[in-house]
Amino acid sequence: MKIPFLGNRHVKPGARDPEGIAELLSECELLRSQASREGVQLDDTAASLEALDQLVPRWRDDAEVLPWLGNDAGLYLGTVIVRTVPGAAWDLRPDGQPVIRLASGREFDVVDSGHEWASSGAPELSQLYAEVAEA
Repeated sequence: MKIPFLGNRHVKPGARDPEGIAELLSECELLRSQASREGVQLDDTAASLEALDQLVPRWRDDAEVLPWLGNDAGLYLGTVIVRTVPGAAWDLRPDGQPVIRLASGREFDVVDSGHEWASSGAPELSQLYAEVAEA
């Protein structure tokens, strides 16, 4: 992250800031707003994924909101995984797609999973989390 008052840091070209990436990807403003309106607090835990799975999917009627919410759902799923599964971290594919990489090297495209969840409800976010957590 570039913070102007700290001056210019010497950073290698192509170097990544894992903490900055994780912070940016965890924002999920639309999803957090929708969840809050339904009384669900997203506290970056597996329990909050279960609560999301229980929401009435009113967003499916809005073609403009659906892709954005799906993106946020995937990023939120990834955030929970990174914060609770030892060795899990965000990574960016060469095409810029954020994915989760486990310590084993296994990769999960959580954004794609978020889009599937938002459009159909299956697989559930909590189910995906359980699969990744045990992998």
